[in-house]
Amino acid sequence: MEKFRLGIIGLGCRGRSMTGLLAEREDCNITAICDEYADRCDSMKAKLAEHGHDPAIYLDYEKLIAAPEVDVVFVFSAWENHVPAVVASMKAGKPVAFEVGGAYTIEDCVLLCETYRETGTPAMMLENCCYGRVEQTLYAMKNADVFGELIHVCGGYHHDLREEVSMGLENRHYRHRNYRSRNCENYPTHELGPLNVLLGIGHGNRFVRLSAFASKSAGLDTYIKNHPDRDQTYADGKWAQGDVVTTILTTSEGQTVRLSLDTTLPRPYSRGLEIHGTKGWFSQDNMSVYTDENNVEADHFKWKNFWGNYSEYEEKHMPKLWRDYLDAGVKKGHGGMDFLVLDAFLSAVRDGSPMPIDIYDAAIMMAVTPLSELSIKMGNAPVEFPDFTEGIEDRETAEGKYKLF
Repeated sequence: MEKFRLGIIGLGCRGRSMTGLLAEREDCNITAICDEYADRCDSMKAKLAEHGHDPAIYLDYEKLIAAPEVDVVFVFSAWENHVPAVVASMKAGKPVAFEVGGAYTIEDCVLLCETYRETGTPAMMLENCCYGRVEQTLYAMKNADVFGELIHVCGGYHHDLREEVSMGLENRHYRHRNYRSRNCENYPTHELGPLNVLLGIGHGNRFVRLSAFASKSAGLDTYIKNHPDRDQTYADGKWAQGDVVTTILTTSEGQTVRLSLDTTLPRPYSRGLEIHGTKGWFSQDNMSVYTDENNVEADHFKWKNFWGNYSEYEEKHMPKLWRDYLDAGVKKGHGGMDFLVLDAFLSAVRDGSPMPIDIYDAAIMMAVTPLSELSIKMGNAPVEFPDFTEGIEDRETAEGKYKLF
């Protein structure tokens, strides 16, 4: 088997874990690594040597992309670097996979799409949650008409990040500077990727407008004051990011979508997925399905007896991808979905198939960040959502794209 020659950009926490997964693949040879911090490169080079890789080290990502020993690029760097590195990779004609995160401007999203149309170079956002076991099963349930017509869906990034953000300078984490300077839905794709698949966004359905709302910022100040080991100069009331951001989107088919970002208050992790359809409902927070078939209106006081009944539906509807994966033994990375998303990208590159989460899908998700920032600045006013596909409603037909989900 001919091996992919990989170049890795970004060796922070996420970059280290994903590079570790790639290093274990028999079809990959990691030939180059890059980070602006030399110590990260040295540490990763030593780790990769344990797996038989001997990558060249670059401190400039553009030089890595241009390097002749690199055929495929992975971008795991800070949010600000995603668009420049992806655009440079596409212009160099090298297939590129990149980590999740919002864009900084709508112009960045347009640039991604224009560069793809100019170059035709494959590019894929590594939205691993699209490959989650629950999410994949929900796609199958939707296709089996368990929920009927989808009317309203919800999702969120609910993750206590107070330590990560407050220690961002010491740990060289980009979230610190973003939370100091921006107020927006800064991380929409973990929930929005699966919701877009369910609603067919970008594939006949599209978002038409968005409104966003931000609470005050108090969580990080309180957290830092309660932890004397933190840098108290940042308990200063100058965090721009609201503690909870709620974003409402409407679709061309008349559905509504509610996203929530909740990362600076005490709470358990959740992606808060909810599905509201004409035949049934699902909640990820209590892993429950409610349908006309198993409940009637008068039973609403008995509903708690059904909490946690999702496993019955999973047994029936879990797709072959995950059944085979479980039989083979789930690989590493966020319950296995990291392995699956990496495998999907590399398989598409090898087969010459369209990307499962292509540049248009990425642009749609990433656009939520600058649009939410604009709406909040305008007093929660609705803003129009661009059509990045330029009117191409069915890319499966227009570009020979197939549906993996």
